[in-house]
Amino acid sequence: METVPIKKTYEEINARIKKGEAVVVTAEEMVNIVKREGVKSAFKKVDVVTTGTFGAMCSSGAFLNFGHTTPRMKATKVWLNDVEAYGGLAAVDCYIGATQVQEDDPLNKVHPGKFQYGGGHVIEDLIAGRPVRLRAKAYGTDCYPLREFEKTITIRDLRNAFLYNPRNCYQNYNCAVNCSKKTIYTYMGILRPHMANATYSSAGQLSPLLKDPYYWTIGTGTKIFLAGSVGVVTWQGTQHSPNCIRGENGIPKEGAGTIAVTGDMKQMNARYIRGASITGYGCSLFVGIGIPIPILNEELAYFTGIGDEEIFCQVIDYGNDYPLGQPKSLGEVSYAQLKSGQIHILGKTIPTAPLSSYPMAREIACKLKQWIQDQKFTLGIPQFPLPTIPCTITIE
Repeated sequence: METVPIKKTYEEINARIKKGEAVVVTAEEMVNIVKREGVKSAFKKVDVVTTGTFGAMCSSGAFLNFGHTTPRMKATKVWLNDVEAYGGLAAVDCYIGATQVQEDDPLNKVHPGKFQYGGGHVIEDLIAGRPVRLRAKAYGTDCYPLREFEKTITIRDLRNAFLYNPRNCYQNYNCAVNCSKKTIYTYMGILRPHMANATYSSAGQLSPLLKDPYYWTIGTGTKIFLAGSVGVVTWQGTQHSPNCIRGENGIPKEGAGTIAVTGDMKQMNARYIRGASITGYGCSLFVGIGIPIPILNEELAYFTGIGDEEIFCQVIDYGNDYPLGQPKSLGEVSYAQLKSGQIHILGKTIPTAPLSSYPMAREIACKLKQWIQDQKFTLGIPQFPLPTIPCTITIE
């Protein structure tokens, strides 16, 4: 189907939210409602389904403006707690990436490296209100004569501080194993040889983009829960790829859609954003995101009601195939299987472990639900939808 038949509208649902009449449930609750009552009944009953995810999102960072110095300065090199930020912007603006490592870190010279502090940790420290050492250098101009500046700051000293994450909230991802003969250290964690363990990173039935697999309600202008505050989707994320392997239920079976997001760091809560050190790999940032899915039609009721046993991902060898750029699927497993603690691939029983936090994803979905029920959060209407493909699912 090329178009989505609208049976409820954003305006109607927002009006119900403002009156305190909207029926809001989490994605976990919606799975049970659809199983118990069916899609048509769930559509009539539910107005909004809330989702959540909390995991490492490497393609993240923050734009910071530390205010004009006296005398003025056009900073070309900037460091925060000895982590370099990109200074190739105007005057006292910079961008710090979550994966940038602290200067003088030995990296992987002593393998596996610990990567104890990086850009993600700086972002967490700022949001938590901790002091951070700012250092800047410049070549000097007639209008910006100062060449060096150093000061201990907190987020309150920054004129502006906002996250801008180019690729977050991956719609499904690989399950990682290691078919090689040695232990390897990856962004999917430590993988032992001969497929001795498997890791995965998704909230499955709670994950935002898996609940709206064709991005009908997610696009530029969609309001979201971002690290404990209200944020917004700004564009498709880098590597957004809707033309992927999908099941008969329309749900992607591999990495597919992504979103770019932004929000005010001064309103965020460090509980929902954490700097991460990934042994042997590097630094990252755990980000908490929740997206409300308005149930505009029966198709969205159907998608939001799909549970872990119907959501699948591909098992990929990170020991040989992935690093050579030739990943092939060794099999596919459901999130119900992954969450059971073991999977069966190529005749082998393999213990599994998540890299993302399902309890935190649940907490985020519940928090967003409460915001809506308390009339503190209304739906943002997407002004520019994410690129998608036609949906072939028909609800009987």
